[in-house]
This record gives sequence, structure tokens and C-alpha cells, in this order.
Amino acid sequence: MSQSIWTIDTSHTTAQFSVRHMMVSTVRGHFQGVTGTLSLDESDVTKSKIEVSIDATTIDTRDEKRDTHLKSADFFDVEKHPKITFTSSKVTQKSEGHLLVEGTLDMHGVSKPVTLEVEGLTPAFKNPWGQTVRGAHAQAKVNRKDWNLNWNVALETGGILVGEDVKLDLDVELTLKA
Repeated sequence: MSQSIWTIDTSHTTAQFSVRHMMVSTVRGHFQGVTGTLSLDESDVTKSKIEVSIDATTIDTRDEKRDTHLKSADFFDVEKHPKITFTSSKVTQKSEGHLLVEGTLDMHGVSKPVTLEVEGLTPAFKNPWGQTVRGAHAQAKVNRKDWNLNWNVALETGGILVGEDVKLDLDVELTLKA
């Protein structure tokens, strides 16, 4: 079995982000509804492909007022852009258990290249329900302004309300497609 198809297990996958707030704290949030597939070349991982889709309407930062603002045209504009997607274009084996996955991140109507640093892919095993599963952790750092997420407020004391650099963290559980 050289080529296998894996689907993202939505209930066991998280897409999280963090960004500086007022230059003094970090706001963390996450999205629900992460879906996608991994076409894994077992004999040569560099020939693998991944596609991920995130439901932008599910943004949750534990503050309803902030979440409503993030969904608005000031930020994600989820009425016009309800999905965030990533499609890989190149996979490089960095070291044992570490990959660099280059691809295109489509967000807020803008497509830009992003490189994910991936830890794992864990070995495949059967879970208690008889499914073959594996997992991985991916992270990247992006500048939100590259996707026209420009809203901000200058602070009287200097600096800005919302940082530009956003850390992305994905914990993905994959199930072998029958």
C-alpha cells in the first residue's frame, strides 16, 4: 500500500491561533469544523498532498463581542468569506518526524503562500473502534495584514491594539478512508 487517503477527524482536530493584544497579553482562539484529506504516499512522503478547510464562522475567542467583531467586515468578513483553506504544493522531509509543508492559504479572499512546520505524522494504529488513525501537529506564523486583515487602533501610550503576527497551531487526527 503505497498511496493511502486519510480524512481529518473533525471532532479530534483543533485549529488554534494566538495574537498579541495591546502589546501586553496574548489572545487565543480556535475554529470548529476543520475538514480535509491527506493523500499520503507511504513510500515517499514528499509526494503527499493535503487539503484543509476551516469554517471561519465558528471562530471562538471566549468573548462573544470580540467574536462578532472578528466575523465582521473589519476582519474575516465571514458572510463573504466563510471558509479558510490550505492546499499543499510541496512536502519536504526536514528530519525524522519533521516535515515542511508548503502551500497556499486562502483567507479573506486572499491567497498567499505559507509553510507549515509539521511534527509527526505518528505511526498508524487501530483505535478501540477498529479505525486506523494517526496524527500530526502543524504550526506557522503569518502576518494578518498579508490577508488584508488590517483593522487596528493606535494606543495613546504607543503601539497598537492588535498585533500583526499570528501564530497558527493545528492538531490533526486522521482516519484511514475505507
